Amino acid sequence: MTASSTSLTRPTITAPTELFVGGAWTAAASDVRFDVVDPASGEVIARVADGGIVDAENAMAAAVDAAADWAATAPRARSEILRTAYELIMARQEELAEIITAEMGKPLADARGEVAYGAEFFRWFSEEAVRISGDHTLTGDGKNRIVVTRAPVGPCILVTPWNFPLAMGTRKIGPALAAGCTVVFKPAEQTPLTALALAEILHDAGVPAGVVNVVTTTDASGVVGSWMSSGAARKISFTGSTAVGKILLEQAASTVMRTSMELGGNAPFIVMDDADLARAVDGAMVAKMRNMGEACTAANRFFVHRSVTAQFADKLAERMGALSVGAGSAHGTEVGPLIDEAGRAKVQTLVDDALRRGARAIVGGVAPDGPGYFYPPTVLTDVDAASDLMSQEIFGPVAAIVPFDTEDEVIALANDTEWGLVGYVFTQDIDRALRMGERLEVGMVGLNTGLVSNPAAPFGGVKQSGLGREGGKVGIDEFLEYKYFAIPRG
Repeated sequence: MTASSTSLTRPTITAPTELFVGGAWTAAASDVRFDVVDPASGEVIARVADGGIVDAENAMAAAVDAAADWAATAPRARSEILRTAYELIMARQEELAEIITAEMGKPLADARGEVAYGAEFFRWFSEEAVRISGDHTLTGDGKNRIVVTRAPVGPCILVTPWNFPLAMGTRKIGPALAAGCTVVFKPAEQTPLTALALAEILHDAGVPAGVVNVVTTTDASGVVGSWMSSGAARKISFTGSTAVGKILLEQAASTVMRTSMELGGNAPFIVMDDADLARAVDGAMVAKMRNMGEACTAANRFFVHRSVTAQFADKLAERMGALSVGAGSAHGTEVGPLIDEAGRAKVQTLVDDALRRGARAIVGGVAPDGPGYFYPPTVLTDVDAASDLMSQEIFGPVAAIVPFDTEDEVIALANDTEWGLVGYVFTQDIDRALRMGERLEVGMVGLNTGLVSNPAAPFGGVKQSGLGREGGKVGIDEFLEYKYFAIPRG
């Protein structure tokens, strides 16, 4: 990569470290920088520009200045730029994977998977850019033509988390650019390098100056608050905690801003008495251990029919206990570190609470000594339903198993949460599978699978898991307004 950069070690990578505003790499107005830390070692791997309110204002001004021209750009031209960006990401897959692993911690194999997954959003929305449609009909009395067109909402605020630093960026930037919107983008403080590398790729792909602006910062509330109160932004798309999402919704109300919110989850993983246990364990490994459990779609609560609880728990513990834990860049690592010490401490606190309430750890359960923020894959049985980890996102490699006896009982347990992002059901009875899926209060259901995320599918939840959908045919709708023309006939 050719932009302003810092050479990193363990592994050695190169990535931009400045803000990207108005098509140019620039230092923060304050000239302050912040550290990016390798969670496997606790060592500083880069120092990145620490943007402030002045930088936020400059980024928003650039997005506003570029908005009209980008909205008027031909859909095919926008499509080709996104397709080129997809190809550039895939050409740089190994380089991007190393950056993700260095600043976020996931094993290189998983990071490569994220790069491919994230790139696909650009390819998907490159195809949707040329399919934005409208409508033409007549009024009931036949006196007027009704012509409906679609228009970009305008400058958008994008805020992403650290757990999928590339894919969460492409999932928002892809539809925004396809629709003709300009963006200001604030990535997570823990993982700025991936976002800046993505900005460079978009620039290389031909995105005009000001269309994509990236402000890295340790002052998230100040930077995002400046954008929210500017009156210039017309939409915010946020992925993160429900608590922060509620604050942003309140701020969005002051300017009646469009919102997309992908918030917390508390996913139930249900294993019925007739489930194929081998398949259920395979699904559990994906739903629980993808990204070390640091995912809003991660299975949080394992409800297993009492007749198969012991068998399922033993099989899952055997698989979890056999995983190799270590630095994501090390050969053979299957489980990397958690993002930081606060994240690890939260996991340990939740496990300790469950153990005090009578749970039993059949594998794992204690954080190791030494450098890095590692936590062992853990399986808990005999978990009290009142334990804190049943009502809070664990965001770590911990499977908490609770037995149940009837379908009605497990549906009530699964729905007993303020969140409703995703649920997983394992049964060989198709009627039961569909019935239970319909009864679960979630936006997505995995039937006999532990993976629901796909760029071709509408990702999102109900209740306090958020508003709107990302991906699929409807993903671009979040960045488009309807405009109606009334035209008298003759």
